Amino acid sequence: MEKISKARTSLSGYNNSWYKPGSRLKQFLWYVASRFFINTYIPFPMFVKRIILRLFGATIGDNVVIKPKVNIKYPWYLKAESDIWIGEKVWIDNLTMVTLESNVCLSQGCLLLTGNHDFTKTTFDLIVKPIVIETGAWIGAKSTVCPGVTVGSHAVLAVSSVANKNLEPYSIYQGNPAVFVKTRNITH
Repeated sequence: MEKISKARTSLSGYNNSWYKPGSRLKQFLWYVASRFFINTYIPFPMFVKRIILRLFGATIGDNVVIKPKVNIKYPWYLKAESDIWIGEKVWIDNLTMVTLESNVCLSQGCLLLTGNHDFTKTTFDLIVKPIVIETGAWIGAKSTVCPGVTVGSHAVLAVSSVANKNLEPYSIYQGNPAVFVKTRNITH
């Protein structure tokens, strides 16, 4: 039997001063703009949403659809190529870079999570790792992609599943944690 450590978490020692995602002013301005233009049910045209994201440093390609109530933590850590669908209530919690290649679909309520905490440290240190969603991949409704994961080209993460490791191209994954279910065959 493994020996159990008696050390205890001490959040009083938590310190993420090394993490600097931008000035407080920039973060505040983004929060206001996001609440008004992006994370809202007000039906602003897509081109307005794309302009706002670009103004705050996001790389946004052509034909990127951004549905209502999308939450993007820091747009300066977002690269979205062309022909992408970002569904209603998607949360891109990008403490570091999130890359969405062309023809990616993020279904309603999915979560892209780039940050976590080191549970082996008493101080619960912040950990950030980038996410890459490759061309043609589909993240199902209410699914979560964890920090450091690459979702392979044309892979599918089924509804309410959790990807905590890389997903192979043209594969369908399901569950928590997500496991390979079958190959994705695309017909014309």
